[in-house]
Amino acid sequence: MKRKSQNIMHKAGRNWSAGFWPAFAILVILALWQTASGTGLISKFMLPSPIDVVKSFVSDFPVLMSNAKVTLIEAFVGLAMGVLIGFLMAVLMDRFEKVYQAFYPLIVLTQTVPTVAIAPLLVLWFGYEMLPKVILIVIVTFFPITVSLLDGFRAADRDTINLMRSMGASKMQTFWFVKFPGSLSQFFASLRISASYAVVGAVISEWLGGFNGLGVYMIRVKKGFSFDKMFAVIFLISAISLVLMKLVNLLQKKCMPWEETK
Repeated sequence: MKRKSQNIMHKAGRNWSAGFWPAFAILVILALWQTASGTGLISKFMLPSPIDVVKSFVSDFPVLMSNAKVTLIEAFVGLAMGVLIGFLMAVLMDRFEKVYQAFYPLIVLTQTVPTVAIAPLLVLWFGYEMLPKVILIVIVTFFPITVSLLDGFRAADRDTINLMRSMGASKMQTFWFVKFPGSLSQFFASLRISASYAVVGAVISEWLGGFNGLGVYMIRVKKGFSFDKMFAVIFLISAISLVLMKLVNLLQKKCMPWEETK
């Protein structure tokens, strides 16, 4: 009992230390930023102070939330489709070697084309509504899911697979009871990456065409030289990405409770 209490206290202390130092570093950066901008060392026109950014965030909060809603809808729809396509591609390439040989190089090739080069074409082909934005998000999110899951499937323990086969298990049963559970760690690691990519991809696509969204709002305030509002949007996008990654961590703990006991 005493040992268990010591482990809990040690874990709590470690968690506190892990949270303290990042917060301390952020406070130091904000203090230096405020000093440089407030003293005129750097013009506020070029670098608005953190206080000005906070004021802009508060004053434009309803507008930011309205545009953030549009961006989040695009991000969630694109991410869901990206995860589904990535999962199906990984399963097919793991199951059929010819599919792997045919499509894996093409999947890699899709990531060599810059998103800012693809986005104008998508807008030209599909217009200014949600469809081109969702397509771009799918392009940038399915790749981490596909590659990570495929690596997880192929890293499954061969002895366990052979044991399942010797017991008469089908390929589907081997997949669901051995390969898929063993790849969950890789899946959630890639899902964290894809979640952040989804928001960034939505904003980039909105830069090049759209009626609402954080990307459209950024273009508008940029044209008005309201850089304090620009920074407010940047911080909001970063905060949304961090929240999504945290939600993925919580989902991982729910789906993989055995990891907590390690």
